[in-house]
This record gives sequence, structure tokens and C-alpha cells, in this order.
Amino acid sequence: MTSSTGLASIDAAGLEPRRFHEEILPVARPVILRGLVRDWPVVKAGRASPDALVGYMTRFDRSVPVSAMMGAPGIGGRFHYNDDLSGFNFRRTSVRLAAGLDLLLEYAGQDRPPSLAIQSVPVRENLPGFEAENPLALLGGAVEPRVWIGNAVTVAAHHDPSENIACVVAGRRRFTLFPPEQLPNLYMGPFELTPAGPAVSMVDFEAPDHDRFPRFREAMAASVTADLEPGDALYIPYLWWHHVESLEPMNMLVNYWWAPPDHGRGRPLDALMHAILAVRDLPPPHRAAWKTLFDHYVFEADGPAAEHLPAGRRGVQGAFDNAMIRSIRAALARTLGRPS
Repeated sequence: MTSSTGLASIDAAGLEPRRFHEEILPVARPVILRGLVRDWPVVKAGRASPDALVGYMTRFDRSVPVSAMMGAPGIGGRFHYNDDLSGFNFRRTSVRLAAGLDLLLEYAGQDRPPSLAIQSVPVRENLPGFEAENPLALLGGAVEPRVWIGNAVTVAAHHDPSENIACVVAGRRRFTLFPPEQLPNLYMGPFELTPAGPAVSMVDFEAPDHDRFPRFREAMAASVTADLEPGDALYIPYLWWHHVESLEPMNMLVNYWWAPPDHGRGRPLDALMHAILAVRDLPPPHRAAWKTLFDHYVFEADGPAAEHLPAGRRGVQGAFDNAMIRSIRAALARTLGRPS
């Protein structure tokens, strides 16, 4: 029997897209969707045996190399940094899917196998036909699925700038999730050098160093946990932190990432980087004043900032059209491109 701690769970058999989009998404809290994909053929293959799963997936393989991470047995499945943060405790490589699956079968018979994770494989180009046999009605085909396959590996706590539905196909997975405001208590690593894109927590969840990371206890007190079986899925809201453990010798997950279109406005992460550059090192009174401006104009902590102005005179404080977006982006490009 699967379990969860502090997390909503629903029987997702027959879950209608309308209910998901109108009742679950707006709340922006993680939800376990029990049995959401239990009828997928790939789930049935995974339940039968690792060999059956490999046979099923090999049918779709185009023999195109896909990205993978490989680590020595000594890392215990935890993909992370090396001791001095100059690099990682694993190597990035590429493998053909069939070869990677054969390796996983070989490793499954070993007591201390190397760690292998085939990561984020877009199915439409790499596994044509897979999506048609294993559709997710909740999203109506609007989002391309990605496949993740590996052995008993751990992905450090991180977040993604997207909504996410993670569907467990084979093996069991444990997700430990944290709301966005727990960022200060998770002790993130560098932005510039990351294991797989987003910054990750420096805390080893299996053996946390509370002297070095004293606020981690606060993060764990605010966390929720989901233990998922094949056929279960998890909705992970935008920018929620999640630490993911694959618990079997052969594990497979299919996930769906999506976010509202930016309509040419740019990535929030770029704005964060620019703010770190331009604001963080100002004198404290200056920084406090800019915080007030950000709270007022960007986050509208006191409500819409320009309600007192005529609609046609609100400029950047009002609604954007394409011409204004292009004008602002051009002005920013000129400013950022100007020699200091």
C-alpha cells in the first residue's frame, strides 16, 4: 500500500480535464493522482517484469543517442557535486536507448551497481508511437511527454519553472516536496554549475549535516511526502521544490512540463539574474527602497499599482500589447549592451 504525509490524494480513475484545470491547478498545491495511468500499456509491461518493460520500450527506439548520467557504485545513486564543487560525482554521456536499457538489466543483478539515469527524452522525436499508445487525457495532447529511466538513483531537491505531472510507469518513487518559500532552508548550490539545469539543494537528505545546514529542520517540518506505485501520478505545482528517489533496480517515469506562454516578455529567471547584478550589492537603505518598488510595481502587494491613472495613461503599469513588449525589450537590450 502506498502512503503519503501531509499530501492530498485522489482516486484519479476517470478524472476529468475540467476538474483538474478548474479545481486542482488553481490551488497550486501538490496532489497525488492515484491510478491516473494504471491502464497504460507501458505500465502493464513494467508491472510484468523489467524484461517486459525493456521489450516494450525497445519497440519505439529509433537508435538516436539520448542524454544520460552515469556514476560509480560509490555514489550510492546520489547524483551531486564532487567534494570541492569544481565538478560532479558522475559523468554526462549519451547512449542509445536500447543499450541503456540492456545496461539497466545487467545492473539489476548486481549488489552495488553503477548509477545510470536516462534523462528527459522527448518522445515525439525519439520514441514515435509511444504517446499514441500511452496518452494523457488531462492535457489533451497539448504537452509533449518526456521519459526518464534509471536504477535506484536520487535527484537532489530542485524546482522547475513549469507545472508538472509526473507519472510513475515502473518501480516506486518517493517525492519529498517543499513550498517555494522554503528556499532559504534548503541551502541551494551554485546557479552557474548544476547537475542538470536548475540549482539543487546541497543537503544530503539521507544524512543531513545540521551543523552546516541548521535551518534544514524547518524545511523538513514544512515538507510533504508522496510514495508512488506504478500507475500513480503526482501534480507538482510551478516552482515547488522536489527531491526525488527512485527505489527499485529498474524505474521509469513519464512527465509533462508546461507553463503559460511568455508572449515575448522573457524568462523570470533572467529578471532575477539582472536584479542580483543590479540590486543585491547596493547599500542596505537603497536595497530596501528598491524592495518597496518591486513589491509595489512587480508583485502588486497593495493591489494594482495604477488604478488611479486613466486606462490610456498607465504605460508599463497597465496592460501590455505586442508593440510595447517589443519596445521595452529593445530598450533593455540597448541598456544591457552598453559598455559599463
